[in-house]
Amino acid sequence: MQNLWNDTDLQRSVKEQYSSPEIPSELAELVYASRLLGSESSLVMHGGGNTSVKCELADMVGNRSEVLLIKASGIDLSRVTCLDYTPLRLGPLQKLGELFSRNDKASEEALQRFSTKEFKYLLLLNMFSLTDHMTEQRLTPSIETLLHSFLPHRFILHTHSFALLTVSNQPDGEKLCRDTLGESFGSVSYIKPGIGLAHSAALVYEANPDINGLVLQKHGLVTFGSTAKEAYTRMIDAVTRLEAKIASAGRKTFSAVTLPASIASVEVTAPIIRGACVNEKSPGTREFNQFILDFRTSAVILDYVNSSDLVRMSQKGAMTPDFIIRTKNKPLVLPSPDAADLAGFKSAVQEAVQRYRQDYTEYFTAQQQASGMKVTMLDPLPRVVLVPGLGLFGLGRTSASAAVNADIAACTASGILDAESLGTFESISDREAFEIEYWDMEQAKMNKIHHDIFAGKVVMVTGAASGIGLATAKAFRQKGAELVILDLSAESLDQAAAEIGGNVLALPCDVTSRAAVRSAFDAVCRRFGGLDIVVSNVGAAIQGRIGEVSDEVLRKSFELNFFSHQSIAQEAVRVMKLQGTGGVLLFNVSKQAVNPGPDFGPYGLPKAATLFLVRQYALDHGRDGIRSNGINADRIRSGLLTEEMIKARSTARGLSEKEYMAGNLLQLEVTAEDVAEAFVHLALETRTTGSITTVDGGNIAAALR
Repeated sequence: MQNLWNDTDLQRSVKEQYSSPEIPSELAELVYASRLLGSESSLVMHGGGNTSVKCELADMVGNRSEVLLIKASGIDLSRVTCLDYTPLRLGPLQKLGELFSRNDKASEEALQRFSTKEFKYLLLLNMFSLTDHMTEQRLTPSIETLLHSFLPHRFILHTHSFALLTVSNQPDGEKLCRDTLGESFGSVSYIKPGIGLAHSAALVYEANPDINGLVLQKHGLVTFGSTAKEAYTRMIDAVTRLEAKIASAGRKTFSAVTLPASIASVEVTAPIIRGACVNEKSPGTREFNQFILDFRTSAVILDYVNSSDLVRMSQKGAMTPDFIIRTKNKPLVLPSPDAADLAGFKSAVQEAVQRYRQDYTEYFTAQQQASGMKVTMLDPLPRVVLVPGLGLFGLGRTSASAAVNADIAACTASGILDAESLGTFESISDREAFEIEYWDMEQAKMNKIHHDIFAGKVVMVTGAASGIGLATAKAFRQKGAELVILDLSAESLDQAAAEIGGNVLALPCDVTSRAAVRSAFDAVCRRFGGLDIVVSNVGAAIQGRIGEVSDEVLRKSFELNFFSHQSIAQEAVRVMKLQGTGGVLLFNVSKQAVNPGPDFGPYGLPKAATLFLVRQYALDHGRDGIRSNGINADRIRSGLLTEEMIKARSTARGLSEKEYMAGNLLQLEVTAEDVAEAFVHLALETRTTGSITTVDGGNIAAALR
């Protein structure tokens, strides 16, 4: 592994980013080292690992104390800042270590009595006010705080190095690590993070104070030093030696399973998997808590998932306990998706998911009884799915969490292949995994995350670069949905995506082209695993006197204002039926469908057909759990009703623009945001289908009757 330390970069980092007098220079150095570690995914991933420094500081009233500054729980090392470190008074924490320092029965009994609640209180009582900002943030100290406190070193770095895990996750892992790293590293047998691990680590250090670090078996690697550079260099040197050990063994050739002649595509496979991995919100509702899927494949991943030993290797457990809270301890293994028998594959997936549920429930029941822990079972669904012939999927309630789980799974695939090439991969026991998975200190990391009402839902909006479409996309994003936006102009879509913010899949698409529409839906399935809600919004107010308009103009209007809605809806139904969890079709119909205006026949005729389309989808696909509803909106400032049109029409009627736009029963202008709220409302109406909602401020002439 390359040593990335650069003294010039360090000084620049300290000077430019951490020059506040409230921030100690030692912390600025630690942040630089931490970011270097965080830049290596083989060392730490997505909030894993922790780093600390000890120094003397004055609080806000001038009292000086020895302080431990430790990275807060869940903070990503690659983006860590000085304000992501929790300051704690060191003295009381070290005194606790002294109380448990004896390696005798009394000390062991005291350790057993020290509860998680007492640990939390201890940390809370010793929080140190370094700056107003740090105090306001109320960051949670790392669960490894006591390990960093009990060891005397100034700088301490802790990673979950995959090289270390590959070597230590072996039946003879302790010997392999000692042979590789020599006597400069102490070895700590696996124990759950917390005071027990801190106590064990302190005892190993006290037995040999000359060591440069600690191997936490099946967990991680710790290095320390008098400077951040020294601790970092020791980490990189140790990992380099471990990597050389792995490389010397070579990569074993793994026998592969026989695959079908034709493997089904990700675009077809993903919705089937997504539809099977759901929990119904309440019995009989056909409303589901769903996951986003993130697909990964590579030569290494295919070597892993295609191995005839995949079940044996993958079901041994996680590479490190740090992953379990996110990915669960074991993935779901599926059969290969045979393109010639999708029905058979779908049935096999459903059976496999049901077995996974049963196995997880049995695991929970057995381990809860054995441990005596009073906890409630988490959902029994997988967070990683392995598919021979294809690759793997990470599952999460958001695209971000799905990507995290996919990252972990991809690295785990490579790590297990390395471990099996070196010897035999061995993880922690089910009992140890359960104690981590259901430990409230670990659960607290995930409980900080709030999921809004559309979390896990994928929403597509067409004509989304402006007007009603953009407002609708924003409204669904505010409720937690994953967004797909379609429009003709890539540039306009990019601007819209930037305005919406977050992770948006922006797809330029000519919705009058069936091939382009199919391509867009395939892209959605590759990116998110499927689709739940479609807002078919695109349209153009094409004009012409109906007795004089050319066939060309009328056909052009039908292509955009009717057939595009049909193409979008058909493709959506195809995906929704693969998932088998229902879905929502929403159409922007327009008041022209029931209240036509003079010279607007080319626009109103296809819109009238679209109104019928809404009801036909409700009639034909209600049995599939798919709801179909529409919005009739009028006088909305948008690409259809431009500022020039508003000016011309208001002038022709002898009205001000304000009077014209508020020309309804409520005498209020209706906005794109009002229409967006109506779309969101219809998406939440679980017992409504075939309905047309009017959003026009009141226009009796346009009312349905």
